[in-house]
Amino acid sequence: MTMLLEIRGLHVTFHGRRGKEQALRGVDLAVASGESVAVVGESGSGKTTLLRASLGLVPTEGGSVCLFGTDLGALERDGRIRALRRCGMMPQDPYGAVPPTLSVRDAVMEPLLLVNGFRSKEISALKAESLLREWGLPDERIWGARVSRSLSGGQRQRVCGARAMALDPELFLADEPTSMQDASLRGEIVSVLESRVAEGMGLVLVTHDLILARRAARAGLVLYRGVVVERGPTRDLLDNPRHPYTAALARALPRLGKAILPPPGSLVRPGQGCPYAERCERADSSCMEPPVLREVSPGRFVACHKA
Repeated sequence: MTMLLEIRGLHVTFHGRRGKEQALRGVDLAVASGESVAVVGESGSGKTTLLRASLGLVPTEGGSVCLFGTDLGALERDGRIRALRRCGMMPQDPYGAVPPTLSVRDAVMEPLLLVNGFRSKEISALKAESLLREWGLPDERIWGARVSRSLSGGQRQRVCGARAMALDPELFLADEPTSMQDASLRGEIVSVLESRVAEGMGLVLVTHDLILARRAARAGLVLYRGVVVERGPTRDLLDNPRHPYTAALARALPRLGKAILPPPGSLVRPGQGCPYAERCERADSSCMEPPVLREVSPGRFVACHKA
């Protein structure tokens, strides 16, 4: 297998009115061809930042990001463009990701025309239509309609998926790809991703839904406040969570969008020791020391003193 994405010790810090906020703290992630990895966590855990950092879209303070075996930070402009053309990203917000004045067909064709030239318009149109069918938009009546006027949020999300796959990416980054879909259509999107992975595409799927992660990805990592607290096969993460945060996410199903409230009182102040200690019912004095992500069973890694 060819290594597509390799992230080591990644740190990302944002600077705002309230000072510095660490979005990612020492995150590792590796994806090879034909592999699928789900990044799970609630809102604010750093999932989207990790995706954006994977493509060099946010500045990093430490660690490294390698795309296709090359350090992204060491690439010149042309080399970076070539590397990014081998990737596809499906953003969480379909309203801001597709030019609203374009037709549905043209929105999917645009990446093809920019890369292959406008002489290939007829071939690009055929491919765009094939992608729209693949992503569950077979109705030819909407292909010529403007994105801003005719599509629901779920339809726009599927246009985003088709557009992101226009260049047959080797690495696909999907940020909550089923968040606006009806239950009957979520399985169709997962099937598209599964079939592409079976053909050799690498997939990084961001979601707060452990059930979706289990269906669409073989491996998973759980992020909490920018720290990886658990890593392993997605089936095991759902069926036998070892970290208390992963267990809380599993207990919250199917209401993962709701906050998991911290218990009253805490032995550890925010920013010290275990990042989850202030919300953990198991916390004691040992949690004043930051836990290290360690292997607790074959293929299972947990950052918890109690695991």
